[in-house]
Amino acid sequence: MARSVGEWSVPALGIGTWALGGDWQFDGEPAGWGPVDDEESVAAVRAAHDGGVRFVDTADVYGCGHAERVVGRAIAPFRDDVVLATKVGLVFDETARTGAGSDLSAAHIRRACEESLRRLGVDHIDVYQIHPGGAGAEQAHEVVGAFEELVAAGKIRAYGTSATDPDVIAVLAAGGHAVAVQQELNVFGADEPALAACERHDLAVLARTPLAMGLLSGKYRSPDQLPAGDVRRNTPWWTFFDDDRMPEWLARLDAVRDVLTSGGRTLVQGALAYVWARSERAVALPGIRTAAQARELVGALNHGPLAADQLAAVDRLLLGPAPSTT
Repeated sequence: MARSVGEWSVPALGIGTWALGGDWQFDGEPAGWGPVDDEESVAAVRAAHDGGVRFVDTADVYGCGHAERVVGRAIAPFRDDVVLATKVGLVFDETARTGAGSDLSAAHIRRACEESLRRLGVDHIDVYQIHPGGAGAEQAHEVVGAFEELVAAGKIRAYGTSATDPDVIAVLAAGGHAVAVQQELNVFGADEPALAACERHDLAVLARTPLAMGLLSGKYRSPDQLPAGDVRRNTPWWTFFDDDRMPEWLARLDAVRDVLTSGGRTLVQGALAYVWARSERAVALPGIRTAAQARELVGALNHGPLAADQLAAVDRLLLGPAPSTT
C-alpha cells in the first residue's frame, strides 16, 4: 500500500514525533506531551523503520529542537532509506525551551534550515514545511522564494505546508517543488477544502492527528489520565480531552468501535484503516513514543484500508453535529 509524495513512493504509514520533544512551552503554556526517555524514543523510531515506515515527520519547534536531535540520532543508520520532513516558522529558544510567535521571512527560513540540518545531522531535508497555521497567501510567496533557493542550494529536496488555506496551497503548488499538505484527517473529520486542494494540485495528504491525539487508541476515558503538563489538556486546537467535551468524543468512538476493530484490527489499526480508505493520497502520521506503539502501528499495514461499506458505515454512525475541533 504505497503513496506518492513527490518523487518518492512510500508506505501509507509514516510517524509523527511531536511527543519525542519532551516538556517545553509555547506562548506561556505547556506544549509537550510530558517527560521522555530519549533511548526509548530512538528505539521507537527504529522499530517503526523495522516495520516498514519510510516517512518521518518532525518540526524544529518540537521540544525547542530536542525532537530533531532525537530523530537525527535515530535515523542515522538508515538516513537514505527514509523521507525526512520537518517544519519551520515558529520562533523558540533552545536553551530556555520556550517559544512564542512566528517568522516566515526568507532570512528566518534560511537560518532555521541551517539549524535544523545541524540538529538532524543531515546534509539535506527531504520535505520542508510551513508550520504556522495562520500563514497567508501573500506571505506564502516569500516562503516559496526562500524554499526554492534552498532547493537550488541542495539544502532541501521539496516542500509542503501545514497551513491549509487553499490559497496558500495554490501558491506553493505553483512554486515548482511542492509535494504535500499536512492536514487534519481522522475518524471524526477531515479538512475538506485541503483534501480538495490536494486533488486539484496533485499533492500528497500528510494526515496529522489520525488517532485524534491518542483518543482513538481507546486507552483514555478521562482527561485526568493525562499529566497536568500534557499539551492535550490545554490546547486551542483540539477538544478531544477537554473536560466538557471528552464524553461526547468518547460516545462517538464507542459508536464506531465495532466497525474499526472488525477483521482482527486493534482500535488504533482501525483508525488508520479509516484514514487510508478516506483518501488514496493519505500518508497517516500517528505520533509515537515507544517501540511497542510502533509495532502496533505498523501492524495496520497488514490489514490495509477499510472496505467501502465499512467506511460508509463509520460515516453514517457519526452523522450529526460534532463538537468543534478547532
